[in-house]
Amino acid sequence: MVRFKNRWILVEFIPCVSPTNSNNSSILAAPVLNSPNNEITRWGAVGSSLNIKYYSPTTNVCIIRVARDPYRIAWAGVTFLTSIDGKGYLPNVVHVSGTIKQAQMAAIQHNREVIARYRVLARTPAAYQDSYETFLKTSTEEIEALQD
Repeated sequence: MVRFKNRWILVEFIPCVSPTNSNNSSILAAPVLNSPNNEITRWGAVGSSLNIKYYSPTTNVCIIRVARDPYRIAWAGVTFLTSIDGKGYLPNVVHVSGTIKQAQMAAIQHNREVIARYRVLARTPAAYQDSYETFLKTSTEEIEALQD
């Protein structure tokens, strides 16, 4: 018996705000979950193995599982996504790994970095307790609970 080998792609969807539209709302989970599947399934072998395991609307980060052989096609397909539900996004592939554990650790670290950027923008002191602490705790638990 041969086990199914995967690659795990950690992607951040950065909202592109046009000068006329300053609505900076985060993207909804359903369009993100459907868009990579719809766009990339046209590319053949990737479609059957592509699966989005995690999505955070707060940090716009998702973890995608794909078969090992066509993972570069999935990576390319994700980077070609420019809009989801008519809103512009810039996909940024943060990390690619061969194990879910490495993807989990990269996602947790990336969430902490994004929250640190939010705090800098809000000019909050380092020891300040805010709602992001709760988010970091719950997102870490959700990410660690992911199974292959």
